[in-house]
Amino acid sequence: MVTPKTILAPDPNPVKPAYTPPPGACDAHCHIFGPGAKFPYSENRSYTPPDAPKEQLAALHKHLGFSRAVLVQASCHGNDNAALVDALTWSKDAWRGVCMIGRDVSDHELETLHKAGVRGARFNFVAHLGGAPDLNVIKAVVARIAPLGWHLQVHLDAIDIDSYRDFLLGLEMPFIIDHMGRVVAKNGLGQKPFKLMLDLMKEQRVWTKVSGFERVSSTGKPFHDAMPYARALVEAAPERVLWGTDYPHPNVKEMPNDGEQVDLFAQTVPDEATRRRILVDNPTRLYWPET
Repeated sequence: MVTPKTILAPDPNPVKPAYTPPPGACDAHCHIFGPGAKFPYSENRSYTPPDAPKEQLAALHKHLGFSRAVLVQASCHGNDNAALVDALTWSKDAWRGVCMIGRDVSDHELETLHKAGVRGARFNFVAHLGGAPDLNVIKAVVARIAPLGWHLQVHLDAIDIDSYRDFLLGLEMPFIIDHMGRVVAKNGLGQKPFKLMLDLMKEQRVWTKVSGFERVSSTGKPFHDAMPYARALVEAAPERVLWGTDYPHPNVKEMPNDGEQVDLFAQTVPDEATRRRILVDNPTRLYWPET
């Protein structure tokens, strides 16, 4: 068994953003870790994070100006969604969730997840986090979650879109691509993986998150080389774009400051109506359709 690497803690001193998010703004991609003493990390994890419990996330959101959030199950917790359910219940409907499950998930567990606020299931295709999942498992999970009105969330590299495009579209379920498809900024807007990403965004069931600027960037802070990619995706499908901090930023090479990330979003999307669409309207439609 490979010893999990220990990853960096988030920046403990987020600046106060100059940009004030609109009322109802949603951080649509963030994580909680543990605490490990109460919610143990998976024995099969590839990394060990510092604890980042729900109270820490809530304090950050208050500081940044976000009243809602979407918590995404991280691979360090595997398919044990106990910490996620605990946090969602604690939030009193302010947070929604995206879980990780297998084909053997019980009806009772699905009912518990949905009642807590889970609205999607996530699958990881990224090599350093374990590589591609069993596609038959994804099909089985889709059959289980479709009646609940959930969606899929896929964490993949844009270079792999060509391999999985037909499979994903064939599932006949909305799906979200994390972090702009993790394109490589230095390869330019004309690179084939990003062209494939833009082409995929023409499909009405495909969403993306213009998050993870630090994952896309090739030059490092202040991550401005990722901005053209986010702008192109927003222009391509403003009604199917979300944004999130990705706090507490697992497996990043250079740790961002979350207050600076908020201002980077505002700088990337200068139109306030479009900002509101991304931060309020789009997540409401996908995660709180009943409101």
